[in-house]
Amino acid sequence: MAPKISYDAFILACLLLLATNILYYPKWKKTQSEATISWDVAGYYLYLPAVFIYKDLKDLSFYDSVYDQYAPGPKGGDYFRDSSGAAILKYPMGQALQMAPFFGIAHIVAPMLGYPADGYSRPYQAAISWGSLLVAFLGLWVLRRVLLFYFGEIAVAATLIALAFGSNYLEYTAITGSMTHNWLFTLYVLLIYATIRFYQKPSYAGSLAIGLLVAWAGITRPTELLTALIPICWGISGKQALLQRWKVLQTHYLKVVLAVLAAFCLLSLQALYWKYVSGHWIVYSYQDQGFNWLHPHLRDVLISAKAGWWVYSPIMLLVLPGFFALYQQQPKLFPTILSLCMLCLYVDAAWNIWWYGGSLGQRALIQSYPLWAFSLAALANWSVKKTWRMVIIGAWALLGIYLNLWWTHQAHWGGNFLPEQMNTPYVRYILGRWNINKDEAIKLLDVREVFSGERTDVREIARANFEQDSTGITRDNPLEGQQSAILDPNHEYVSCYSAEVSWVEWQNFDWIRASTRFKCLKFNPIPWQMTQFTIRFWTPDGKVLKDAVLRLQRHVQNTEPGSVYFDTRIPKESFNKVQIFCWNAGNPNTTLIDEMQVELFKSK
Repeated sequence: MAPKISYDAFILACLLLLATNILYYPKWKKTQSEATISWDVAGYYLYLPAVFIYKDLKDLSFYDSVYDQYAPGPKGGDYFRDSSGAAILKYPMGQALQMAPFFGIAHIVAPMLGYPADGYSRPYQAAISWGSLLVAFLGLWVLRRVLLFYFGEIAVAATLIALAFGSNYLEYTAITGSMTHNWLFTLYVLLIYATIRFYQKPSYAGSLAIGLLVAWAGITRPTELLTALIPICWGISGKQALLQRWKVLQTHYLKVVLAVLAAFCLLSLQALYWKYVSGHWIVYSYQDQGFNWLHPHLRDVLISAKAGWWVYSPIMLLVLPGFFALYQQQPKLFPTILSLCMLCLYVDAAWNIWWYGGSLGQRALIQSYPLWAFSLAALANWSVKKTWRMVIIGAWALLGIYLNLWWTHQAHWGGNFLPEQMNTPYVRYILGRWNINKDEAIKLLDVREVFSGERTDVREIARANFEQDSTGITRDNPLEGQQSAILDPNHEYVSCYSAEVSWVEWQNFDWIRASTRFKCLKFNPIPWQMTQFTIRFWTPDGKVLKDAVLRLQRHVQNTEPGSVYFDTRIPKESFNKVQIFCWNAGNPNTTLIDEMQVELFKSK
């Protein structure tokens, strides 16, 4: 059994990815922003339809009609126009080059199946999704081969299972595998394999492969040019090893030159594109996005509720003890692996949008998982030698697997993972639970305090039904009575209560509750544009002491009327003014407000 256990683990991991892609969440069947070719993927992919279908790489005149029909994401986020008016694609072309064979198959098959050959119909979605799955299978297979150079069957098997079942690698291969991370994972592991083989037996074919793989990673995501350090530094553990490496490279300098030339030729394709569309050889296409090298967001990247690596893939905490095990088992390899992993983490954390959009954890680390896998394999190798080690490490791994599967489900059918909106109170409330009070949970995305228990000494201090108001109201389909307050670009505020208060008197109560009825005439899902229902306390010197804010649109489905309330603790610090109001927050749509109420109460 033991000699083939890593192969069995590989098959099991592939079956999980296949079942998730085909049965659990077939993204290739989805439409609009949930389709395979959507959001960032649509931007990376755009080269292919622009060149081979619409013959319009420079102006992208087809773009608006395609986006109006398929709506793969916000229009215009994939390119910008320079001073000459040329449309310059935001993303480099490496991903499109990798997708090209699958695109070609879809382009041939689409008209045969009765679908339009427009680059976005169902055959293209399926081909890119299934092609991504094949790339994942290749990556896992080669990772197995690489790890077997250094570790035993059981350790390698455990590592493959940990990555596939216990990390966000599952999300970014089986479901959103058409993003760059899955493809880069495979490029990384192929590069590591080519590097190992080259130093075992230097050859021109090996040097050519190394050069092309480094360039391909770099032309997919520019930061991945750091992969050049893999063949340069692999196995260097000290001065003697460094001198020996220098001698090898001197001896085989023509092979090094070949690798550099191959990389230059492949990378020049991107420069040729920029020259063609803009007249410049080099263009920074990410515009206002960039790096903050002096202040990387390391803490946020690792443990934030918004997108922390160890929050959404807790099994990867095992890399910490794993590095100690790696140092003991592979001292010649340890410096390279540790340095490269820390460099990948640093670059990931230095990006100013460190949460990487709607990311399930840290997706930008996935491509470097072949490096982190050495730490996991070393820990697995260490743990199997003692029963108590197996129990401790195994228990954490099983917890990590459970939570990863749970998070993956919440990101899709469960609906409790809300991209770019997660915070610590909300995560604590929902973590690992299948049945929750969703209304109460959603409040935690905005307010940090939620009252639970029995209320006593309830006192109503304000109520507004807007029946007597003459401005900021509408009589068209009011929520209650003859008229309702209206929020739109011309009416930004609706006030329920604004008064000077006695701080001493208010200290007789523990909480304040605000409630309202509302209706969105057109639903707006963008969190920062949602209507803000606010309780605000002011200090005697005119400063805001405390704000409690609830975003109304979180609590309704589309245009259905809704009722909501929320609570916040009355501050112990001195205040002399309180306001309760709704603010439109830049929402271009219309919201009706009615039956606003404010109460003070004690907790029993």
